[in-house]
Amino acid sequence: MGQAGLKKKTGLAMPALIIGANLPDVDAACFFWLEGTEHLGFRRGITHGPPAWVILPLILAGLLWWFDRWQTKRGKRPKDRLPVNFKWLYLLSFIGCLSHPLFDWFNVYGIRFLEPFSDTWFYGDTLFIIDVWLWTILAAGVWYSLRQEKRARSFRWPAAATISLALVYIGANMVWSIGNAATFSISNKDMNFPAEILVVSPVPFFPNEREIIVGKHNDFYKIPAGTQPVRDNAVPITPDRCAWPDLEAARAGNSQLDAFLFWSRAPFAARSEDGSVALYDARFYDPRARDRFSIALPDVECQEPPAQ
Repeated sequence: MGQAGLKKKTGLAMPALIIGANLPDVDAACFFWLEGTEHLGFRRGITHGPPAWVILPLILAGLLWWFDRWQTKRGKRPKDRLPVNFKWLYLLSFIGCLSHPLFDWFNVYGIRFLEPFSDTWFYGDTLFIIDVWLWTILAAGVWYSLRQEKRARSFRWPAAATISLALVYIGANMVWSIGNAATFSISNKDMNFPAEILVVSPVPFFPNEREIIVGKHNDFYKIPAGTQPVRDNAVPITPDRCAWPDLEAARAGNSQLDAFLFWSRAPFAARSEDGSVALYDARFYDPRARDRFSIALPDVECQEPPAQ
């Protein structure tokens, strides 16, 4: 966005855009005081909601404005820097800050757009959390735009073309996700199959493929990427599923359990090696790394789930 022309609006425009685009992740500081799964229920919340969209850009614009004045007083201000306009600094900080929750929404992890007014999670199910092809498009566009600028040629059109291409790519991914969801829904019509929760999960490297997670609370199935998103290709997420334990009393006194259940979109209980229960989220379940995105309940014995 800076190379497309916004960096010419004011001095320190690029820092406003770049820092602003990363600023909502200041909530990552929670790792210093939260333990275990507690961060799952904290991240992508208060610093990603409407008040933060206003306050964080204001703080950033103020700091950049102060920095420019500080450099001026010390005689260190770069001579080629444009005059600093606070209005534009704030607007660019706002644009950068707003882009962050938008891109967070695109993946299956989710974001609480309306925090603190509502703690509802929203999911875009559009892009893999680190989409190498989108990164490649953007990096190539920035590189070519900077190359054109260095040669004293027009640098705005390569950046604008890159943004257009990125939007087309994102739109295509959204269509693929919607199409996979629709195909599964059609194949599951009039069938007695649990489909209360449907997660269309993009996979790395293959943007047109989706892994489908479908089911209901504690009863999930997976349709592997690369296969037709139809009911007949659904397999149980794990053969080691347990009956869902009564966790209401335990949740009140266990902040990590409470955070996990608040964050989880597709929760299920599975048997640990010692016969106890562990809770997982079907979106991120990997039998090879079962301690990831999970919480162990060593005092709860695994019971067989009720017959289907």
